Amino acid sequence: MSDLIFFYLHGFLSSPLSQKAQQTVKYCEQIGFGSLINVPTLGSAPAETIIQLRSILDAHQSEKIMLMGSSLGGYYATHLSEVYNAPAVLINPAVRPFEHWEERIGEHKNYYSDEVHLVTRAHIDELENLYIEELSNPDNILALVQTGDETLDYRLAVEKFGNACCIVREGGNHSYENYVSELPMIFEFLLSRIGYFER
Repeated sequence: MSDLIFFYLHGFLSSPLSQKAQQTVKYCEQIGFGSLINVPTLGSAPAETIIQLRSILDAHQSEKIMLMGSSLGGYYATHLSEVYNAPAVLINPAVRPFEHWEERIGEHKNYYSDEVHLVTRAHIDELENLYIEELSNPDNILALVQTGDETLDYRLAVEKFGNACCIVREGGNHSYENYVSELPMIFEFLLSRIGYFER
């Protein structure tokens, strides 16, 4: 089991203290993977964030890397899944955030730490540079979306990940209601993609 590592990537202005991050950590502890879950703190600059994440993931290249990402974290997870050929579960993911990031230019306070994040025009280009036009291995992706997402249009994810696996739940919201109930399926998907159940 020590050759596995899970990464949960939180969304914009969120934190490892977010409800879904903490629920994921708790679930990992319940199934005996508590020491294998990593929830890094992500900043607001996309290019720096990816450099940070790639440095962390590079240090775990001898292990089977598995990714989870919520909202903007889902966008990052999509990019990293492609780079590392790693399975990823995306929860209400951002699909083309650079198209509406201009409205976020300015200062924003982190929901959990009160740290101020500055979004600049350069961040729009940085986000676009991370865009994966076409997935080279769609089977690596499981996208979970709720039609009641008030922040992101779930149909963009359905269009983007239709060739992979996109599960649409009616209702809900951007935080993803009943996330805990999805965790067994999420981990079954991730572990199945690395051949864990064949051991």
